[in-house]
Amino acid sequence: MNIWDKFKAKYASFDTSGQLITILFFTAISGWILSRLYFPAYSQLALVKGFIPALLQPWSWITYGFLHEDLWHFIGNAFGIYIAGRYVLNIFRGRQLLSLFFLGVLGGAISFILATGLLPGFFKGGSMIGASAGVFALIFFACSYFPESEYRLIFVNIKLKYFAYFFLASNLAMVALQVNTGGSLAHLAGAGIGYYTAIRMKEGIDILEGFAKIGDYFASLFKSGSNSTKSERKAKMKTVYKGNNKASNSAARSTDQAKVDSILDKISSSGYESLSKAEKDYLFKAGKD
Repeated sequence: MNIWDKFKAKYASFDTSGQLITILFFTAISGWILSRLYFPAYSQLALVKGFIPALLQPWSWITYGFLHEDLWHFIGNAFGIYIAGRYVLNIFRGRQLLSLFFLGVLGGAISFILATGLLPGFFKGGSMIGASAGVFALIFFACSYFPESEYRLIFVNIKLKYFAYFFLASNLAMVALQVNTGGSLAHLAGAGIGYYTAIRMKEGIDILEGFAKIGDYFASLFKSGSNSTKSERKAKMKTVYKGNNKASNSAARSTDQAKVDSILDKISSSGYESLSKAEKDYLFKAGKD
């Protein structure tokens, strides 16, 4: 295997949060290099303030989330994705994690554009970069869906809901003090999206599915015709096979869903840490299927 093949194999071994962090790492490096080689091109990827400038480069509503100011800026966001991903991927699929991340990035962009367009004198600087809005969506989703679960911070265990309170208070204070005002508003927008998504998920409504399907569609455009044909044939074969065992498969799915619902109810009432190892393993497996 050459270096590229080894990298692809290693990348494939990561879960979705690890793959997202890897992509952000390489886009951050590419951004740093581009900013030094030809800054005008780099500025086209950053999200500029105000209505008209942002409308003239709509791609920047997403691309800004893949640029980072420095190494520490990237490390902070990568750590947030890693921690939140451990909770999200225990129950939900990778496509839902990515949908929530991109929805947070987009929500942060819209809040920044609206705020800087309506109150331009309130903001310092001319643009915004960083994945923080998407990261806050993931963090607040985890903190809202598993509020009683604990994360060990150095020597003490802290419930996730208290992390949410801290981040919320600190960003509100930064807006009031006009410290990184645009970025803080984007963080709050991402936090709001994460919170709302978690609440709806608890009610059994997956608002991310529509966005995930959009992502699936665009991803399918990059597949070759031969690969699509093979996938279709494989899907047809699976359909025929499942058709012969329709009743048994339906009963198995019903039993599995009932067990998952029971575990989710236990999480809602007592927190994720109240689950036994067997229940955690079962939930993790169910989220991957």
